[in-house]
Amino acid sequence: MTFNKGSLILVDYTAKVKDSDEVFDTTIEEDAKKYSIYEQNVKYQPKLVSIGEVSYPVLKGLDEALAKTTVGDKLTVEVSPDKGFGERDSKKIRMIPIRKLGEDAEKVSVGDTIEVDNKKGIIRFIGSGRVQMDYNHRYAGKTILYDVNVIKSLDSPSDKVDGILKNRLPVENSKIAFDLKDKEVSITIPEEILRADGLQIIKHFIQLDIFKFVPTLEKASFVETHVNKQTQEKKSEIKEKAPEQKAA
Repeated sequence: MTFNKGSLILVDYTAKVKDSDEVFDTTIEEDAKKYSIYEQNVKYQPKLVSIGEVSYPVLKGLDEALAKTTVGDKLTVEVSPDKGFGERDSKKIRMIPIRKLGEDAEKVSVGDTIEVDNKKGIIRFIGSGRVQMDYNHRYAGKTILYDVNVIKSLDSPSDKVDGILKNRLPVENSKIAFDLKDKEVSITIPEEILRADGLQIIKHFIQLDIFKFVPTLEKASFVETHVNKQTQEKKSEIKEKAPEQKAA
């Protein structure tokens, strides 16, 4: 059975540029290490995709292919530039004075991605006091190949909430906890991110996603537990001293 628009599914994939075999993205930690693109702060896990929706999007070509699959399918999807990262646009290539880079002028080299005038671009040329900036996407004009494994369809409210939290919360999945009862869900915020920058934004998008994909829910609560560290330390000190006092 194929997927309808709005279906939430989990997929593993590894993506590469067709004409160069350059692997640039993967959900699989083993592949990330194998192709030397591993990043310590990346959470490697199956990607949450909402078919035909902007909530958890993938490239249009990949989205269209996934809509025709079913759980368990393994396939290679070819995504052309018009349904991928777009065609190259010569108007997005500009020459700028190297002085605009300020203190970074002596640190950059061809191929680096930098931000100039609030826009990210790739340096294509440096010389004669000028820098050629390419504001096209790095893979614009490239055909992309995705090796895809359709892992699971998230159909129940519990599976959907679980998938959303694993996608949105920047912690190990083992630390994610929630309680779903009737029309309410209570989500425990892990202690390690209680003071994290952007936590309020994360919570905002979690509740938006939950109400969108689980419309039967009427209430979402976030539980934050703050522990008095000083009290804990005093209790530990008392426990440590107790055996010594007994021995005396």
